[in-house]
Amino acid sequence: MKIYKGHLLFTKVQQQFKVIENGYIAVENGKIKGVYTALPQEFENIPVEDFGNRLLIPAMNDMHVHAPQYRNQGIAMDLELLPWLNNYTFPEEIKYADTNYAERMYRRFVRDLWRYGTMRTVAFATIHQPATRLLMQIFQEAGMGAFVGKVDMNRNSPEALCEKVEEAVRKNEELIKEFNTPHSIVKPIITPRFVPSCTPQMLKACGELAEKYQLPVQSHLSENLSEIAWVKELEPESKHYGDAYNRYGLFGQTPTIMAHCVWTDGEELELMKKNKVMVAHCPTSNLNLSSGMAPVRLFLENNIPVGLGSDISGGHNLSIFKIIVYAIQISKMQYQKNKQRAFLTLPEAFYIATKSAGSFFGKVGSFEEDYDFDALLIDDAELNHDNYSLLHRLERFIYLGDDRNIIKRFCQGKEISEPKI
Repeated sequence: MKIYKGHLLFTKVQQQFKVIENGYIAVENGKIKGVYTALPQEFENIPVEDFGNRLLIPAMNDMHVHAPQYRNQGIAMDLELLPWLNNYTFPEEIKYADTNYAERMYRRFVRDLWRYGTMRTVAFATIHQPATRLLMQIFQEAGMGAFVGKVDMNRNSPEALCEKVEEAVRKNEELIKEFNTPHSIVKPIITPRFVPSCTPQMLKACGELAEKYQLPVQSHLSENLSEIAWVKELEPESKHYGDAYNRYGLFGQTPTIMAHCVWTDGEELELMKKNKVMVAHCPTSNLNLSSGMAPVRLFLENNIPVGLGSDISGGHNLSIFKIIVYAIQISKMQYQKNKQRAFLTLPEAFYIATKSAGSFFGKVGSFEEDYDFDALLIDDAELNHDNYSLLHRLERFIYLGDDRNIIKRFCQGKEISEPKI
């Protein structure tokens, strides 16, 4: 058992922070045994690692990121979704047929996730099985949790990024047999890129894989109005974009996360609620690609689970702390459109980034009994120049701090050192 002492801040519920000044947290076998204001007598002979005046908070979770787009981060931010895909994204992803190139980029990608305090990730790879396996191995080597998807696509894309349905199934099954073990921290996730890039046969095959192996699913939903219109042409029998996934068993039949949902409402919203589909809210990407503003308050009001995603490279910043800030700011713009829906508060956005997002991985994202100890130690001494309250210190770190303030990172109770590049 390990016991840590510090200022503990986390969100058991959406509406408020739990703050324990000079609190104790006991960790056994990677899980939290308890959180205390005073050390229980039963632990008095166990050494305590005292973090002094620093903040101890849950680690971040990135619920939607394209690992092979890492090189394009901060590039082509003046294009909308479809031109951006064709002119920048697809050409970059083709390069991942070369595993040497893939390793060079993926190692830097995982190292940067570590830098920004992201200990759990839901990632798209590419269609290339060897490079996808490599990304999963790099996450394993780092000790950081991830769902990694070999992307499946076979239409409306460059020939080099298309594959036959049977080939996609075979390559997925090989990765599933290798990585889908009960105690693995890195697991496969079924990943049809999005409806426009997948024929009905490919979508059906993906749904069958998810059902057969009881694997989660990730894709994109209602990101852009042009994309929604395109889906309507391609899947005329579907009631809406979400139904185009639902018909193939890809919309909550197993745990499902859909990125963006900028234009989700009506029947699509009701189906998400019924099927408990999680939204990966990606505010920086939605701004950069001129997609719109996702109605996060509407999702919360309907008990639809929400997490945050960096969506590199539609998004330009891997720090989920900065995504928290953008999510709050976007919600304030939504509030100007509809004063009946309040904008996000800091505890709500923090909860979304930690406990809500972490639920996709199990008991992750909070300092509660039996939760995995995923944590960050924050040294905000330079920001705390006038004896701010603990909550104001956390807020200032989220808005003003950066990776240099994160001095320790834990995942499943293990301190995670800097991954090699």
